[in-house]
Amino acid sequence: MKTADYLDRLLLKYSGTFDIYQPYVIHGKEYPAYGYFFSHVEKYVLVKEANMWSSDSYEHILFIETDEITEELLQEAYAIVKDYMEPVLVRKGEELPAQNHMYSYLTIAIISSSAVSRHMQKQIKSFKYEKGYKFNMRGFSQAHLVCATMEDEKVYTNFVARSSKKVFKSVFQDVKDGKPGFQQIVAEQNIEVKHQSESN
Repeated sequence: MKTADYLDRLLLKYSGTFDIYQPYVIHGKEYPAYGYFFSHVEKYVLVKEANMWSSDSYEHILFIETDEITEELLQEAYAIVKDYMEPVLVRKGEELPAQNHMYSYLTIAIISSSAVSRHMQKQIKSFKYEKGYKFNMRGFSQAHLVCATMEDEKVYTNFVARSSKKVFKSVFQDVKDGKPGFQQIVAEQNIEVKHQSESN
């Protein structure tokens, strides 16, 4: 299975709830896609003017295609989370995230042609980044890592991203069944793919 075919179907799954941007450039390097999700929840007492609380949740996901998953690639993923996704996408260059920020998941989705060695499986599982704001009073940011391998059709994640396995595993069968991908649906429905200049 080709990484491009897998990514195309995966993007369609995410496009139901995420804004998809293609391509996406970080620190001068181009990546195939980025997805953005936002949810706002409010709690009222009788009328909207009596707002008890509001909370905002976010997920930023960067999609990466590669021939193999190496330690250097995981170091690159960590640097993207720490030096770009957290300060730029979460805090937008400010000291703290927006007022009602509850959490931001910073997801790196790596799609690899080759299988992953046992050593790299351990590295993926132990991948960790988390940052709280004002003792979590302003929420937190947390890195999620998901790796799908085309050679053996496996999915590996770090601990906090384990719930994503089901979605990523399902894509293998979808591609085999010839289900449409993101590009086909975009063309058929004349959907305009977002560009980085429009991103949050």
